[in-house]
Amino acid sequence: MSHIGTFPFGQPVREVKQEDRSPKRVFVLGVYASAVHARWIGTDDKTKVKALAVASEPYIFWRGDNASEIIEQITIPPTLGKLEAADKQYNGPSGIALDESILEPLGINRDDTWLCDLVPHSCVNPSQYKAIVRAYRPLVSDYDLPLPTVPEVPKRLTDEARRKAILDELVESGADILVLLGDKPIQWFLKYFDPRWKKLSDFIQDGQPYGSLHTTQIGSKTIKILPLAHPRQIAKLGRSSAKWHDLHQTWIHQDAHELLQ
Repeated sequence: MSHIGTFPFGQPVREVKQEDRSPKRVFVLGVYASAVHARWIGTDDKTKVKALAVASEPYIFWRGDNASEIIEQITIPPTLGKLEAADKQYNGPSGIALDESILEPLGINRDDTWLCDLVPHSCVNPSQYKAIVRAYRPLVSDYDLPLPTVPEVPKRLTDEARRKAILDELVESGADILVLLGDKPIQWFLKYFDPRWKKLSDFIQDGQPYGSLHTTQIGSKTIKILPLAHPRQIAKLGRSSAKWHDLHQTWIHQDAHELLQ
């Protein structure tokens, strides 16, 4: 695999893809892979960074399991303190939201599901970048630390080659339902095959209820699409929209269980 980048303290940024390649009923398309987050504590027992991304998630839509064991494998100079697992809200919340608020209401689990992201690796967001610049970069030279080179979130989340790779996975999965998580999979994948929709709100125009199935053609494949809010909205993770959270809760209690019957 080509080099993608390096996390603070040296772990490689790696691609995170669906491991179980057997046929699935549902294909879920997210945005970009998450990461394992550590709390960095100085020798004075004060927190230097409350949630520093230090490793690629071990599997796609990771649930946060074994975070401590993963972080224990990362070497840090004793004079810089120690790393321990960040609070649970930083490790695996999207994976848990996917399972509990999308798959379970549909009456399926991961054995029935093929998971994919537009960008199949971790990216550094603005808050992570600020933490690295503030707490880590000033120490790189003095302590001979690995230079962090985690890619930034790209302005263009797909190109033609990446869209073809996603389509190839979709065909390989055998799924007859494509779940799109939020605006980005619509904007950077679906609209290139069907320009009727460019964002999630386009699906609830003209009285169409949130969380309905729609039929489209993607490449040579006719498929039903299920556009839903991103787990960030569904589970109120950080900055999120009450509108999409509330619409999704209504969907869970009223409509979800009937869709795959």
